[in-house]
Order: sequence, then C-alpha cells, then structure tokens
Amino acid sequence: MLIVAFTASCIFLVLMIFLCLYRAYVGPTVADRVISINVISTKAVAIMTLVSIIFHKEYFLDIALVYALISFLATIGVAKYLQKGVLE
Repeated sequence: MLIVAFTASCIFLVLMIFLCLYRAYVGPTVADRVISINVISTKAVAIMTLVSIIFHKEYFLDIALVYALISFLATIGVAKYLQKGVLE
C-alpha cells in the first residue's frame, strides 16, 4: 500500500514540476525564474528519495544528496550574480 502512495506522490511531483517549468518559461522577472528552477530541483530531490524507498536502493539517496548540494551552490551563485553582477 505504501508503494502505491509513494508512486502516486512521484507522479504528483512530476506534474508539479511541469507547472514550475511553465513559470520558469513565462516568469516576468529573473527572480521568478530562479525560484522556479530551485523549486524544480527540490522536487527532483524528493522524487529521487521516493524512488530510493520504492526500489530499496540506497545509492539513490547519495545521488539526491549530491544533487541537492549542487543545486544549493548554483542558487547561491545565481543570487550573488544577480546582486553584484559578477561572480567573485
């Protein structure tokens, strides 16, 4: 029963990713686009975690952790670039 719930959650998160992609495409400001891409990466980490639970593969958690760290660093870099105009 939990597997069905986790699978349904994955499908729901994928649908929400498509809505965030729409916001990233349409977003009137750069900040809207950055936030929507950050939300997409957060949802991708959640999907990887659910896939790890569904298939009983622990290495997906390692991949999700690395992806979350890269996403965090990218968000910090973009925010610094938007604020100062350079990445120093």
